[in-house]
Amino acid sequence: MVAVKTHQAQAFLAAVERLPPAVLLYGTDAGLVAERASQLAKRLAERETPPGEVLRIDDDSLEADPDRIHVELRTPPMFGGRKIVRAPAGRRVTAALIEGLVKEGGLEGYLIVEAGSLRPDDAMRALFERSPAAAAVACFPDEARDLDAIIRETLAAGGTEITTDARRLLIARLGADRGLSRAEIDKLALYAHGKAAIDEADVEAAVGDAAEQALDRVVMAVASGRGAAALVECDRSVAAGEDPQAVIAAVQRHFLRLHRLRTALDAGRSMDDAIRGLRPQPHFKQRDALEAQARAWSAAGLAAALARIAAAAKAARLGADLGGLLAERLLIDLAEMAGGGVAPARRR
Repeated sequence: MVAVKTHQAQAFLAAVERLPPAVLLYGTDAGLVAERASQLAKRLAERETPPGEVLRIDDDSLEADPDRIHVELRTPPMFGGRKIVRAPAGRRVTAALIEGLVKEGGLEGYLIVEAGSLRPDDAMRALFERSPAAAAVACFPDEARDLDAIIRETLAAGGTEITTDARRLLIARLGADRGLSRAEIDKLALYAHGKAAIDEADVEAAVGDAAEQALDRVVMAVASGRGAAALVECDRSVAAGEDPQAVIAAVQRHFLRLHRLRTALDAGRSMDDAIRGLRPQPHFKQRDALEAQARAWSAAGLAAALARIAAAAKAARLGADLGGLLAERLLIDLAEMAGGGVAPARRR
């Protein structure tokens, strides 16, 4: 019966010998939730003799075998080494499904449930906070001091130091998502491999602005018709502190570029020539996707999309509290337009 706050989480999870058999990790930082779940599962497995087996059981697994979590955690291991079950909350991994396991206790292994942000009255959170053999651990975005610790830990592993100014710049560029931050720090370490110390120039060259990168992932997904991916990236961006109106503005900028590109193609210019006319020039990693989008969307479809975006931008300015909902609705509509007839190339 434990509710662990964000600042207590690291110390609580490190003391594996005192942990209850059922742990819920939840919060807006999906990367941090996944990282802590992975680390916890590894620690628990290593304590077993022989080492325990880590199983990941999600909605797809339960589609074929609805009782699998119960079977794995109620069956004693034949040769020692208890199992550790990681289960992301979803359509099937619900509080109702695991209530008996968590409340009754007596598990033959460990259960780690991973979830997004949960209200205090959410059924899953309440189950873990109120059950005697369980704990709910909050995982919210890294603060600057946490990022500083990650930077030191990652770079020290490779024997590399970083100057004070470079460290400040790096922290400013990293987002609040733990997984994305680690990926950027790893990339920087690889870029500067062999150097005694990383300086500002290295950070400028290797690490992009995390907020801009997050917005890029939103717009590239929605313009390609990948609505689910766009919504996931939008949620991550907003959870990291981005204003939903900034998401709408980024989408508007991208569709304006697409419209200019499509207009140039319709005027008879080659794709290479049309892209050379864009300012700023697209990143080389995005070029293939941009070309595919320009071929898929018609000029009329892009005009309709821009009108829809303008309406969403106006509504968001008038009702800032609804910005998140308006941005999500816009992404859904644009993805449907990309895949459902407004972009004619997708009908082939």
